[in-house]
Amino acid sequence: MKSVKDINVRSKRVFVRVDYNVPLDEHLNITDDNRISATLDLIQYLLEQNAKIILASHLGRPNGKRDSKLSLAPVCKRLAELIRKEVLFADDCVGEKVSKMVAQLDDGQILLLENLRFHNEEKDNGEEFSKQLADLCDIYVNNAFAVSHRDQASVTGIPKFAAVSVPGFLLEKELQAYHDSVENPKKPLVAVIGGAKVSSKLAALENMLNFVDKLIIGGAMANTFLKSQGCDTKGSIIEKDLLSKARGIIEKAKEKNIELLLPVDLICGDKLDKHAEVKEVLLDEIPDRWMALDIGPKTVQIYARAIKDAKTIVWNGPMGVFEMEKFMSGTKAVANAIADSSAFSVVGGGDTVLAAKLCSVAEKVSYISTGGGAFLYLMEGRQLPGMVALK
Repeated sequence: MKSVKDINVRSKRVFVRVDYNVPLDEHLNITDDNRISATLDLIQYLLEQNAKIILASHLGRPNGKRDSKLSLAPVCKRLAELIRKEVLFADDCVGEKVSKMVAQLDDGQILLLENLRFHNEEKDNGEEFSKQLADLCDIYVNNAFAVSHRDQASVTGIPKFAAVSVPGFLLEKELQAYHDSVENPKKPLVAVIGGAKVSSKLAALENMLNFVDKLIIGGAMANTFLKSQGCDTKGSIIEKDLLSKARGIIEKAKEKNIELLLPVDLICGDKLDKHAEVKEVLLDEIPDRWMALDIGPKTVQIYARAIKDAKTIVWNGPMGVFEMEKFMSGTKAVANAIADSSAFSVVGGGDTVLAAKLCSVAEKVSYISTGGGAFLYLMEGRQLPGMVALK
């Protein structure tokens, strides 16, 4: 597949699908601009080539309605500050006014379109809407890994009508990181999987058994695995309908000689609250109606030893309710073990990236993915619709 650098973009109208779905505070100030920063290398390259740059993104979930709180205007301002260049802003993403602004673009100018999801046709992948977006450009570039698992107009619709469609630098980097960590890793490969629900990671867990040497499981999802092995998890969150699936994953791991690690001790709370009473217990010591909310210190030691020997690590999901200080120690210890490892380490998933930042290891891991859902989609062994559309 051709890259942006393989085609002539000089003086061309280049439509770049970016992911500027950034967090905003109550005053509409951007609290984390990493997703904007991640696109600057491509924008800079296109500027050097004197392309006419049209940027498009969604923000939040406006459900097809115009919402001033979900306008990309603050993003336009921040992008201009980061790129140190004027960025024009269109108050819509299609229509006569937008077409006119695009037609008037000079070489080396940047135009950011308003929130794509102000139109229901974006999520519905409307053909006419896709064509309207494609008519704005000579070249389409998908640089939004985080939405490339979505079958939407700006992801899979535009390539049907655009003369040329290619991946951007960020999408290429993300796919390479996945390839290096899962499809062609240095061995041993250790997957650290956590989070709240087995159901959200089930397909990924089953697929990872085709790749991993060790599978470490933490977070609330570990409770379902423990319950499947006869542990009385008392008031802990479990998914009763997935007990047999959890048991099946454990059995399949044994058949494949994959070391599957579950907690041997836990940090429990009498309630899910930052003021909860806390106890450190072995598996058979959980008090009645108490909840397992983090992995315990003995488990941390076992997990850290498994991580130390890794040559490649994939981390998706925290080990406990890391947002509360009382239940953060397990996630922090595992994060530090990953950061201290000499392995190639990839962190994927929104909560996991936040945990890596809170644990001050974001700068110490090899690669942080910008797309939680898309990363998980790949871990399930599926092809991204956004990449298939480019082909």
